[in-house]
Amino acid sequence: MKSQQLSIKSRIWICTEQGTFLGEGRITLLKEIEKHGSISKAAKAMKMSYKKAWKLVDSMNRQGDQTLVRRKTGGIGGGGSELSETGKKAIELFQEISSKNSTFLNSQIEKMEF
Repeated sequence: MKSQQLSIKSRIWICTEQGTFLGEGRITLLKEIEKHGSISKAAKAMKMSYKKAWKLVDSMNRQGDQTLVRRKTGGIGGGGSELSETGKKAIELFQEISSKNSTFLNSQIEKMEF
């Protein structure tokens, strides 16, 4: 009989009383904002409406103690958005939590002998 390889899949959401604060989709949005310097361009890259992206950013900014995404005022290159240091740290910490979660879950699956 062929032995099947088991795996555990999970997703992480960090929540406040108001609902989801951070999750994989929101982290991807933050990364895209950092990459493109714009909520609009980040939304387009993710095939998401600008309105939805803006609502997600607004939600994260309102729920946290510090702003994750801030607006850049116009100039030669025009306006846009950028991540605060807190926003960059949020990405880093979320990825660390996800990685440690995967490592833990994979160590637990090894205990299953069925």
